[in-house]
Amino acid sequence: MSDNTTEQQEITIYQLADQFIALANQLVQDQQDVGKVGTALRFAAARFNAFEAAIKSADLNTEKQNAIEWFVAEYKDMLSDNIDDHIKNPPTQTVEEEEVVEIFKG
Repeated sequence: MSDNTTEQQEITIYQLADQFIALANQLVQDQQDVGKVGTALRFAAARFNAFEAAIKSADLNTEKQNAIEWFVAEYKDMLSDNIDDHIKNPPTQTVEEEEVVEIFKG
């Protein structure tokens, strides 16, 4: 198999993310609770990222704080970019007014 064929078949991080989002959207339909699904997705990401840190680290106990800071910075950048995208392109689906909870106040 040539390198060109391998590159064409390689899945991107965006394609992988779309698969997770499709599953999350299906779970929202099933559960009728975007908050519950969002919390579960964040927990799953934290759990998987802890596993990733564990297999990549020579001494996770020593590197724990650096790993946390790295993952938090990565997540913060990705979240900021995606919030900016939703500001520019608001979702068409909204929740009912009685379902809105102001949880983002500082």
